[in-house]
Amino acid sequence: TVRHGDSGAVQLLSEKVTCSVINAGDGSHEHPSQALLDLYTIRKELDSQHKGLDNLRIALIGDLRYGRAVHSLCKLLSLYKNVHFSLVSPPELALPEEYLEQIRRAGHEVQISSDLQSGIGAADILYVTRTQEERFPDPAEADKYKGLFRLNQSIYTEFCEPNTVIMHPLPRDSRANASELDIDLNDNPNLAIFRQTDNGVLIR
Repeated sequence: TVRHGDSGAVQLLSEKVTCSVINAGDGSHEHPSQALLDLYTIRKELDSQHKGLDNLRIALIGDLRYGRAVHSLCKLLSLYKNVHFSLVSPPELALPEEYLEQIRRAGHEVQISSDLQSGIGAADILYVTRTQEERFPDPAEADKYKGLFRLNQSIYTEFCEPNTVIMHPLPRDSRANASELDIDLNDNPNLAIFRQTDNGVLIR
C-alpha cells in the first residue's frame, strides 16, 4: 500500500516492482481506497430509503480540480446506471476534463454550477470537499476559495430534501475562515462523515 504526495507516483512504482501495489492516494490524481469506502457508504446510507447506486443523484461540492477522492469516486460511479452528477465549484476548481468526459461517455447526466444553493436541491448525496491548499502551485491562491461553499444547517434545511445524506472524505477544515461543513450540522442525523470513517476500517 502506497500513499504519495506526487501525482502518478504509485503508477511509476508499480512499473518498477513485481508485487501488487495498492494506491492509497497520490497527489491530486487518484484515491481508490477512499472511493471504495465512499461507494460502500452511499449504498449503506441509501439502503434505508430503498434507493441504490443506479439512478443516484449526487452533488460533488468544492475543490473538484485537486480533490483526488472526487476523481476516483467519479470513475466508480460511472460504472452504474443513470447517475445524475451535480458539479458545484468555482470555474477555476472545476472537475478535470478527463473525468467529466468519462462521466458523459458513460451516458450520465451532468449539471455544472458555481452556485451552492442551486446545485444541491435535488441530490440524494452531498459530497463536500475542502480546498486542497497544499495542491495549489501557489498556496496563497487557495485562500480566496476557502469557505466559498459553506454548508450549514440553515442552507441544508432550506435547499435540500429531508433525507439528503452529507458526506466528506476528510479531513474536515474547521478553521473559521475555511469551514466547509459548519459545526451546527453535527447533530444532523444525515451527516454521515463519522459513519463514513468507520466504514473505512472495514473496506481498507
